[in-house]
Amino acid sequence: MYHPGGIDFDGRSVWVSVAEYRPNSQTVVYKIDPVTHAVSEQFRVKDHIGGIVKDRRTGHLHGVSWGSRKFYDWTGKGKQVSVKPNPSLMVDYQDCDYVAKSKQLCSGLIGLPGPTGTPYEFGGIALLDLADDNRILKEQPFPMYGSTGHIATRNPLAFEVDGAKMRILAAPDDADAPAGTELLIYEAPLPT
Repeated sequence: MYHPGGIDFDGRSVWVSVAEYRPNSQTVVYKIDPVTHAVSEQFRVKDHIGGIVKDRRTGHLHGVSWGSRKFYDWTGKGKQVSVKPNPSLMVDYQDCDYVAKSKQLCSGLIGLPGPTGTPYEFGGIALLDLADDNRILKEQPFPMYGSTGHIATRNPLAFEVDGAKMRILAAPDDADAPAGTELLIYEAPLPT
């Protein structure tokens, strides 16, 4: 296992899922102390978990499978509480971030055929309610691209609120891209 999925910092620990790079494989969920860098295995999953988020209210961990076709819910000790299908087919979530009050923002992409047969990447962001079986509260296309032509939501995203604006940080390309990994930053005012 060598493929780290989404990473979450809960204010005390860093959580990361590390999986085999193929669907329906297996994953180890690790907890990392950000001060000492001590790594401790927390539990294993018989599936590829591509992203993980800790609910600050319940202490539960929530994960998405390869292609985000399944949503997982575990206790903080790794006991599986539920696994449910993802009702959305808009995008395959690549990363999720915890936001206040048991919500998560997930981002991802799907490859679609273009009108001439040339495929293109369609990206999107979704707000989900962790307390209500990951019910989708809002889905939004995100048609922004990096310099190599990849959709911005292809790989990790981070969401921040800074005063009266929301910031999205994206790294859509792999390190072997011609320009390496570029960091894209998008900002928008928050509604008042």
